[in-house]
Amino acid sequence: MMGRKLASVLTVEVGDKELLEVVVMILLNLTPGAAEIAGIVYETIMLKHQCICGNHSNHPEHAGRIQSIWLRLQEKGLVSACERIQGRKATLEELQMVHSEYHSLLFGTNPLNRQKLNIRKLLAHLGSVTQNFFTALPCGGLGVDSDTIWNEMYSSSAACMAVGCVIELASKVASGELKNGFAVVRPPGHHAEESIAMGFCFFNSVAITAKYLKRKLNIGKILIVDWDVHHGNGTQQAFYNDPKVLYISLHRYDEGNFFPGSGAPDEVGSGPGEGFTVNIAWTGGLDPPMGDVEYLTAFRTVVMPIASEFNPDVVLVSAGFDAVEGHASPLGGYKVKAKCFHFLTKELMTLAKGRVILALEGGHNLTAICDASEACLYALLGNELDPLPQDVQLQKPNSNAVASLEKTIEIQRKYWKSLRQYPSKVDLSLNDIQSLDREEMETLTAMASLSVETKHRHSQEESRTPDEPMDEEPAL
Repeated sequence: MMGRKLASVLTVEVGDKELLEVVVMILLNLTPGAAEIAGIVYETIMLKHQCICGNHSNHPEHAGRIQSIWLRLQEKGLVSACERIQGRKATLEELQMVHSEYHSLLFGTNPLNRQKLNIRKLLAHLGSVTQNFFTALPCGGLGVDSDTIWNEMYSSSAACMAVGCVIELASKVASGELKNGFAVVRPPGHHAEESIAMGFCFFNSVAITAKYLKRKLNIGKILIVDWDVHHGNGTQQAFYNDPKVLYISLHRYDEGNFFPGSGAPDEVGSGPGEGFTVNIAWTGGLDPPMGDVEYLTAFRTVVMPIASEFNPDVVLVSAGFDAVEGHASPLGGYKVKAKCFHFLTKELMTLAKGRVILALEGGHNLTAICDASEACLYALLGNELDPLPQDVQLQKPNSNAVASLEKTIEIQRKYWKSLRQYPSKVDLSLNDIQSLDREEMETLTAMASLSVETKHRHSQEESRTPDEPMDEEPAL
């Protein structure tokens, strides 16, 4: 209403382009430069998702995770450098973009509202499912399984808020109102399947957001990068036959012996979605554990070539930080430095005009997840860190990583030209690659110079008249 009243009293000269742009921004409740601002979202209601036993030591996924991250980002002045977005709870309609009706009703409504539902209809749905949704835990609380706790009063609100926060942030980035953003949310979501809650997850926030962006904002192509140390089985399931959503996951696999056991390299999608699921399935256990070099090599040889060829309109990141050093197996076991995720984020920011949204997934060592969150937001704000340490630049990826990447490349090159055009160079150090790049650039420059020189000489010869002597007449 205010916009229409304002428009009715403003007259703008057609040729005054700058004034017209300012008026349009005012009418859209925007300010000049708004698209250059990073967004951040966090709501305290998500802290209330706690086991009724009250003992955090029994439950690695607890409120202290996001509380610690938020405090760290505030202390470092990073929150004040962002535009804070107002979160909201996802609606049942939004939840059902990915999840079944009964799953959405069971986990997406509080006890008072649940009493108003058609319980008979709900129970009819539940009767066809083999999963035991609520079970008594040794600590005295309730859970969907031994890991995934349930609080009858607060869990549904927290889970719906996590989804809604990611949707709100991603919508503002996708529409150009914000440059990029970071969602500090819990419970995580990437393990949640259509009708199954598992692995601390109830609703798949990133998958629902991708569906929302496609249906409500008509976003054409979406890239989901999942760097949580555990495979996002729920996200893969949601888009397994969808060619408009490219899902790339880097995860510990160990031949299916690491939770959740899915994400083999030959799981590539089906039907029209074949080739649009890319699993970098690390194998070999912890002998040695994967680290910075292996993740940077994966981005250089697989993630970025495929992502660039796909050319997404928006990038969503399932930003789990349990690959960061400090997480013992089975919650991790790898040795990636927190700052490495700064460089991975910067790489992704070269895609989709920088429209990148990070949503927190796993990660349970508080220092590790705070450090990694800080590094990622630092990147989203356009700040630079010190260059990679010299030892990282000189180190080659370990043999298990090379074998894993070569397996993925062998399978995926059928679908992606970028993996067929050049040798993969998987077993080289960053320093080796940079040297090769310099040599190739020098060779190309020399060839280009030679081509120009040859073309110039031919041009001179063609412009010479028949009677005009050459520069050097042959001796008689």
